[in-house]
Amino acid sequence: MTALTLEDARAGLAAQPFSVLLGARVTAFGNGAAKLELDIREDLLQQNGYLHGGVLAYAADNAITFAAGTTLGPSILTSGFSIDYLRPAKGIRLAAEAQVLYSGRRRATCRCELHVIGQDGTTTLSAVAQGSVMTRNGPTA
Repeated sequence: MTALTLEDARAGLAAQPFSVLLGARVTAFGNGAAKLELDIREDLLQQNGYLHGGVLAYAADNAITFAAGTTLGPSILTSGFSIDYLRPAKGIRLAAEAQVLYSGRRRATCRCELHVIGQDGTTTLSAVAQGSVMTRNGPTA
């Protein structure tokens, strides 16, 4: 397998309409890790003014899958993940950083930390997630 580059990862993200809608971007990719960022906008908040948990879950899922892609290649799917919300997410930017914990030939397990960056530059750990990614077997329905 030819190693994927940051440019490959960015092209893959740009091909995801939902990621484009959220304004997500891959800011780091390689060596069993990936970082996904997005700006926190008013239309992504829940009723109490915090970043919606669904946006955090999206970022964790995608960061985990991109990290796994550094070891498994591009033909992969998330097979499952769990997320723990630790603190309300309030700030100007979300950063989801995932690392591969284990990778075999067809499956990888990753961990992701989700930090919110505040207006003053402080970072707060808002959630953690762990997930598994598997290679695809041919076309999917």
